[in-house]
Amino acid sequence: MPIHLRAEPGDYAENVLCPGDPNRATHIAETFFDPGYRQVNSERGMLGYTGTFEGQPISVQTTGMGCPSAGIVFEELAQLGARRFVRVGTCGGLLDGMKMGDTVIAMSATADDTTPLRYSGVSGFSPTATFGLVRSAADLAAAEGSTVHVGPIVTSGLFYDPDPTAFAKWKSTGHVGVEMEAAMMYTVAATHRIEALAMMTVSDVLGDDGSTVRISDDELRRGVDTMMHIACRVAVS
Repeated sequence: MPIHLRAEPGDYAENVLCPGDPNRATHIAETFFDPGYRQVNSERGMLGYTGTFEGQPISVQTTGMGCPSAGIVFEELAQLGARRFVRVGTCGGLLDGMKMGDTVIAMSATADDTTPLRYSGVSGFSPTATFGLVRSAADLAAAEGSTVHVGPIVTSGLFYDPDPTAFAKWKSTGHVGVEMEAAMMYTVAATHRIEALAMMTVSDVLGDDGSTVRISDDELRRGVDTMMHIACRVAVS
């Protein structure tokens, strides 16, 4: 039994949704899983549930905030038999014209937080998604009429970044969003030969001058639920 996920092999499905927020994990299980799901972890408030989505086995497991916390969870999920990670969360949007509630699909995740590079042992490692999952998610989102942005994102180690030029630098190199966990997920997945995809709802639009405009709670909830439904379908596809 791992230290932080107090579960046994078989408690988790091979397909695992990975939100940062434990409340979101509970919401996913209550809203999208078929009746009969069960809680499989509550250690340190890192809630996890296993059940089915449209009859297919699926789990959801909280990762916490940032690469160090998420890395522990991804590593222990791999120990417990997970074979596909789908991160479901929020991100700051960097593209001109991007709107609150849009969906971002991360083809790659630049590791501005160096934890993934320390884990991989490769200083220039470029963590990427599983292409088949990127394609499936983009197709499903388009079919549902969602506004989707596919491209590289940045995984930062700082939520409150004191550098007001950071957003402009990331934007100038074609990054479409910034969040805090995807690069770690992609790195652990690559090491363990696990499929991985990060999908995020735009919760803030970030200006070149370091300014932010944040989504309302109601808009965020609607955007996240749309993205979650797509993520569930991708996870069990």
